[in-house]
Amino acid sequence: MPAASATIDSDDERRFVPLLGSAALHLWAELPQEVQRTLFEHAVVIGHRSERDESLREQLAQFLHDRHIRSQQKAD
Repeated sequence: MPAASATIDSDDERRFVPLLGSAALHLWAELPQEVQRTLFEHAVVIGHRSERDESLREQLAQFLHDRHIRSQQKAD
């Protein structure tokens, strides 16, 4: 696998990051639990880089819980 470029075009990042995030959210309930957990933890870490609110983890969990039946069933 080729090495990733050290620099990312900010225009590309602004364009593709939301698309990838939306795709992951759309497929969330179909993803294996371990993949869900990994994506969730990465989102929390990334979110804490720009957000000081320590309730981010709980807010993100509630967001997913409210929108995905599979997440709701796992939490019960």
